[in-house]
Amino acid sequence: MRWENLTVGSAASGESGQPAEHGRAAEAALFGADAVVSRTFDTPEFRGITFHEVRARSVLNRVPGASRMPFEWTVNPYRGCTHACVYCFARKTHSYLDLDTGIGFDTQIVVKVNAPEVLRRQLASRRWQGDHVAMGTNVDCYQRAEGRYQLMPGIIAALTEHANPFSILTKGTLILRDLELLVRAAEVTDVGISVSVGFLDTELWRTVEPGTPAPERRLDVVRALGEHGIGCGVLMAPVIPFLSDHPDRLRATVRAIAAAGATSVTPLVLHLRPGAREWFMAWLAQHHPHLVRRYERLYAEGAYAPKWYQRRITRQVHELAQEFGIGPTRAGLARRIRPAEPSPATEPTQLTLL
Repeated sequence: MRWENLTVGSAASGESGQPAEHGRAAEAALFGADAVVSRTFDTPEFRGITFHEVRARSVLNRVPGASRMPFEWTVNPYRGCTHACVYCFARKTHSYLDLDTGIGFDTQIVVKVNAPEVLRRQLASRRWQGDHVAMGTNVDCYQRAEGRYQLMPGIIAALTEHANPFSILTKGTLILRDLELLVRAAEVTDVGISVSVGFLDTELWRTVEPGTPAPERRLDVVRALGEHGIGCGVLMAPVIPFLSDHPDRLRATVRAIAAAGATSVTPLVLHLRPGAREWFMAWLAQHHPHLVRRYERLYAEGAYAPKWYQRRITRQVHELAQEFGIGPTRAGLARRIRPAEPSPATEPTQLTLL
């Protein structure tokens, strides 16, 4: 969705309602006068972050027909993400708004403040057929911004009112705030939750996913959901070549996932699309310069690691999962939605959920 698809809001302002000092003229020229409310909050968790509040005309987004995702519709209440994962494939989407795909993606967050109301209206339309709605497939709907804007309770409530099936993929522990809502929704419709945990290494986590809860805290989410009757799968993503793919590290991660009670584990190897690739490679050069040439060779053919490498990681993780009692699963099963049928003319490609 581009800025021209957004409804007109009010002029830029700060938290107190007074005009904000940061770049108001530039924002007006970029986004159109009075199209965006830009706010900053002087609290430690939001320091250095600008929130661009917009009023959306539509929040149900159709997945492109060429995609082999196992769902057709998504809802993304935010664009940009304070999780600041250096590998995030969604970084490229910020360029569509003329925003920076590096630090700008981490600190310039677009908030669709009217998402719950718009979704409720769209679900009530006679044209809506009650299809599965996936959330968290672009940026995390439980990133830190959700703690302030609290859009997800209204979104979950709207889906529940219409008994509309949905799934959520997240790295955020904030999802436990909405546990009662999720339990209520699961009583009337198909609800699936997946948590993303690619590895356990603390040092790697602090540098590659600096804005996310620790992997152990995410596994606590898996455990808590299971205790309340909501089966939760783990998307083991990304598996980062030469950093988290050692057999011992894979074993430790799968063992912890199994101990948390995950219903399934689905490994996905790191992929580097334009936008994310440049940012990740800059991070790699700073933190692991000895790996730069190896990455250039491994990803020489494009955004994805070679098929042989993907298959090796998938085989190892599935064997470990079976050993620890959770076994392999088809992509999409953790969210209880029907996997898409691969095209007969091509091999299935790696899912791009992160």
